[in-house]
Amino acid sequence: MRLSRQRRMVLDLLWVEKSHLSARDIFEKLNNLGRNIGHTSVYQNLEALQTAGVIECLDRASGRLYGYRSDPHSHLTCSQSGAIQDLDVELPRELLDQIERRTGFAIETYTLNLTGRRRS
Repeated sequence: MRLSRQRRMVLDLLWVEKSHLSARDIFEKLNNLGRNIGHTSVYQNLEALQTAGVIECLDRASGRLYGYRSDPHSHLTCSQSGAIQDLDVELPRELLDQIERRTGFAIETYTLNLTGRRRS
């Protein structure tokens, strides 16, 4: 994949922010930083980066969110604010074995999507 100036801008922003952003958020943040980039270019570059496996894309009811990580990892979503936090969680081998026995599948990779709220 060719790393064009615009792809580099999108990627750099995701790395600096270290959060999950919509295409609109990315467009606005880049333009507020004085980086002139159009809506279409943001969408095209996000699609190319996601297709190449460089970034992640989360489909939510409110739309797609893009994150800087592409490795297998899990997410914790705050049920109050909607904020998403990346998690590196490893399930116990015994639990994975139990799931494999029940389903007949050999688990190769997994992600967990957890939802909750901060304790008071």
